[in-house]
Amino acid sequence: MHRFANPARFLKVARPATAWLLGVGLILAMIGVVGGLAFTPPDYLQGETVRIMYVHVPAAWLGMAGWAGIAVASIAQLVWRHPLAAVAGRALAPAGATFAAVCLLTGSIWGRPTWGTWWEWDGRLTSMLILFFLYLGYIALAGAEKERGGEGRLAALFGLVGAINLPIIHYSVLWWRTLHQGQSIGVQGSSIDASILWPLPLSALGFTALFGAAVLMRMRAELAEAKVEARMRRAASE
Repeated sequence: MHRFANPARFLKVARPATAWLLGVGLILAMIGVVGGLAFTPPDYLQGETVRIMYVHVPAAWLGMAGWAGIAVASIAQLVWRHPLAAVAGRALAPAGATFAAVCLLTGSIWGRPTWGTWWEWDGRLTSMLILFFLYLGYIALAGAEKERGGEGRLAALFGLVGAINLPIIHYSVLWWRTLHQGQSIGVQGSSIDASILWPLPLSALGFTALFGAAVLMRMRAELAEAKVEARMRRAASE
């Protein structure tokens, strides 16, 4: 991890990685979504509405994975004081918040014909909504610390505390059995028929690659902005 503490070394890897992730992500996401929409049969219970899972499931996964990444960056910030940890946390938050919002939106659209309601205050939906608000709080706090010239330690502490919500989201369908369906994909296999399941890994990998590309682009933009500001300060002091 400390190999990339130097911004120049990090950028040397991040530039080509961004392009590869963007290209691969677009291809896989398109294959997965188009395959799910056009080349899979309707579900015997949910009918055509099941097709929204090819966006909803990857969005839910990435909404949670984004905060897990923030937690890792927070540990690197607080324990090892990694110089790029705060930058990574600030880059992860908008991408994670976007996918959390997509998860909530698609879940609401999915729930209307399935449950007969746009929203239900069950454990999974409520904890996911809390995660979205945590993202907004982190973005505001990290931005305020950056403007004041802080190291981002308060945002890192917030990122660690907010990680408590991740196991709550994961186990909510077991702890509170309400409208939300239980876990369909696990270590031991899946309860989803293969004829419907096959596009989901492709769309999940595709959106994950796009998520990575977005994070790297934001990190590169912030490092470029810091470089420009440093040059302007040096020019002003001469």
